[in-house]
Amino acid sequence: MSPVKPVVYVVYYSMYGHIQRMAHEVMKGLQSTGKVDAHLFQVKETLSDEVLGLMKAPAKASDVPVLHPKDMVNADAFLFGIPTRYGNQPAQVRAFWDQTGGLWAQGALRNKMAGMFFSTGSQHGGQETTAFTFLTTMAHHGMIYVPIGFGHKALSDNTEVVGGSAYGSGTVANGDGSRLPTEKELSIAEFQGSSFADVVAQFHNGKK
Repeated sequence: MSPVKPVVYVVYYSMYGHIQRMAHEVMKGLQSTGKVDAHLFQVKETLSDEVLGLMKAPAKASDVPVLHPKDMVNADAFLFGIPTRYGNQPAQVRAFWDQTGGLWAQGALRNKMAGMFFSTGSQHGGQETTAFTFLTTMAHHGMIYVPIGFGHKALSDNTEVVGGSAYGSGTVANGDGSRLPTEKELSIAEFQGSSFADVVAQFHNGKK
């Protein structure tokens, strides 16, 4: 009998599509290994359609289900896609985690592995500070953080703007959202997915 693959949820919030694009590349990396059972979800929007219209935000992906916090118990590991707001998580992401008090009380997310990836408007828009502030949430839930380090050579490339850091892959969108994820940024995101799958599978098999 083949061993049961660990389940990985890629959970993202994306207003203008940058994190959504990165999430698909992360999924590509996860699936390429054949070691995990990967699923893509998005975080529920908290803004009204009227406000989103004024912000000229495109429609959310209709083929990506919204994850309810209580259903996180069904996964063994997570990769969270977080656009940065003032160097921190946006309200939509915080609203999602503010609903996890019951999971915290039960210790339901303890020892589940997790990583993260980001989008900012500028090179110095807070990808690393968003990682730092999100670490407190994972720590309180007892989750195991899996960074990517500098395993991908593009993270040390200074010939052009490249999002991401040792904490996770990332993209730089420009303040007006006009810059799309580049080939190097997408490559780092795919690398994060595949390397995360390797670590999760190793941990999962060790537990078994």
